[in-house]
Parts: sequence; structure tokens; C-alpha cells
Amino acid sequence: MNASRVWRVGHNIDTDALAPGAYMKFGLDEIAKHCLESVRPEFASGVQKGDVLVAGPNFGIGSSREQAAGVLVQLGVAAVIAPSYSGLFFRNAFNLGLLLLTCADAEEMQEGDTIQLIHRPDGTIVIDRKNLSPLSCQSIPHFLMDMVNAGGLLPLLKMKQQGKQHVG
Repeated sequence: MNASRVWRVGHNIDTDALAPGAYMKFGLDEIAKHCLESVRPEFASGVQKGDVLVAGPNFGIGSSREQAAGVLVQLGVAAVIAPSYSGLFFRNAFNLGLLLLTCADAEEMQEGDTIQLIHRPDGTIVIDRKNLSPLSCQSIPHFLMDMVNAGGLLPLLKMKQQGKQHVG
């Protein structure tokens, strides 16, 4: 994976901050324009494809709306890195092909840092922070990485139907 720029948000970021309820009647492209506007008004217009979002604990709490993960995919976010996630958000994210990295030391990363995600064969991912010590993330089961690599659960199932068993 190429170098990624870090965007920081705090603890307990809920799904309403990611996909505000007032815009849920619109399509994903319109909802994405308002992603995180209550905590980072410049995020949706400034984030670039391949950037990562680093958060405190309990990322994605709140409702089960899958648009909360969908807008991050729509905006081109390469990964979310946090110490913990809401269970529903976690599942929705992988189903939509969004990589979530669980990292106890996520908050050591600073706004604007440039990092690189190094995927190891055993399923672990290490965050390379240039001149700082690397950070380890919890390993990700291969079936979840297959979903990310395929772009989500539905594309993965289509690939398997076509006889392509492994995508990563």
C-alpha cells in the first residue's frame, strides 16, 4: 500500500457524525459530502483517496446504518484505525470493503502524519511511521481481507460464483 495521510478524530464517533440523519434521504454521494461535518467540517472536501482516518475508542457507535461505512468508501478512505469499534459498524465496514484496523496505540498517530500499512503473510498489519517505531494492529482473518480486497461482500460472492476462490 502506498503512503497515506492521517486524519484524526476523537473518541465515540457515532454513525450520525459519519452519515448525518438529515441527509439519509439522498444517495451515498450526497451523504458523503456531509461526512464528519459536525466534528471535522473540512474532512469531506479535503480527504483524498488513500488517506486514513485515525480515531479514539468506540468508533462507529450508534445506529446500524451501513451508509456510515459507505461514505468512507465513497470518499476513498483506505482504512480506519482505532482501538475499538462498534460491532455493527465493524461488520458493515468489511461488508462494504472498508478496512478497519484495531490498534491499541492508534492515538499515537498525529494529524497529517504520513504512514504506510504493511500487510504481513500471517494476516497482521503493521503501521510504518517513517522515523518512529512501528505500530502493530490485531490480525485480520483472511476471509475479512478477502472482502476488503474484493471491494466488499457482494463483489466477493460474485467472484466466488465465477470460480475465483481467492482475491488477496
